Amino acid sequence: MVKEIKVKDIKIGGKNPFVLIAGPCVIESEESSLYHAHKIKEICRKLGVKFIFKSSFDKANRTSVDSYRGPGLKKGLKILARVKKETGVPVLSDVHCRSQVKEAAEVLDIIQVPAFLSRQTDLIIEVAKSAKAVNIKKGQFLAPWDIGPIIKKVESVGNKNIIITERGVSFGYNNLVTDFRALSLMRNFGYPVVFDATHSVQLPGGKGTCSGGQREFVASLARAAISFGCDGLFLEVHKSPQDALCDGPNSISLKELETILKITKDIDEMIRKNNLK
Repeated sequence: MVKEIKVKDIKIGGKNPFVLIAGPCVIESEESSLYHAHKIKEICRKLGVKFIFKSSFDKANRTSVDSYRGPGLKKGLKILARVKKETGVPVLSDVHCRSQVKEAAEVLDIIQVPAFLSRQTDLIIEVAKSAKAVNIKKGQFLAPWDIGPIIKKVESVGNKNIIITERGVSFGYNNLVTDFRALSLMRNFGYPVVFDATHSVQLPGGKGTCSGGQREFVASLARAAISFGCDGLFLEVHKSPQDALCDGPNSISLKELETILKITKDIDEMIRKNNLK
């Protein structure tokens, strides 16, 4: 049985409906963050889907040194704090080093360990010590069962508020593939599993100095993930994906988001009604 994790008033896991974790890949501005948070919240309110806003204050793993990384820790957390206050929704962002954790924990409801850092023991333990919910992005270089030792690192300091996010697996050069068996295999560890349908269609480094993407497959992958009984969807959402400062090729529009949520909600209800989750 998958544990139920509570983040503010949102229950993730167990037999609860799936949760949406969504927002622009990176914080582009305070205005942009507030705009997207309000718009996504309204879509979710209309459809009855629980929503957690996510956006990175620093994308420290960009392909090029010239790529936009975000506003940084202090300014980024200030923006996320305002989003949280004005919308009332929980917020998630990622940290890249131990020194960021303490300040991040003062604002964030969920602290995310990035995929590329998902085996960094000292970082994981520092995040776990914050007592905040921890979202571990499974590295694209890991097998589903490799998540077991990572979970034990978090549990080693008494934190059992754990979420695992699948984001595709490396498949040759500049490509990712999704093995949906991983969702079931990782849920067997007893914690909620979220599917990142947008990073899973990313083409890492596919454009030489930045990543490409195939957003046309996002909706299909999201439907498949929910049918496997996962506990949430993680989506890069932008009002104008082609103009996004990070991960535009694998981001979806607000209109696409609403369409995806309508269908996945129906699938989720059917799965839970038939006790398949």
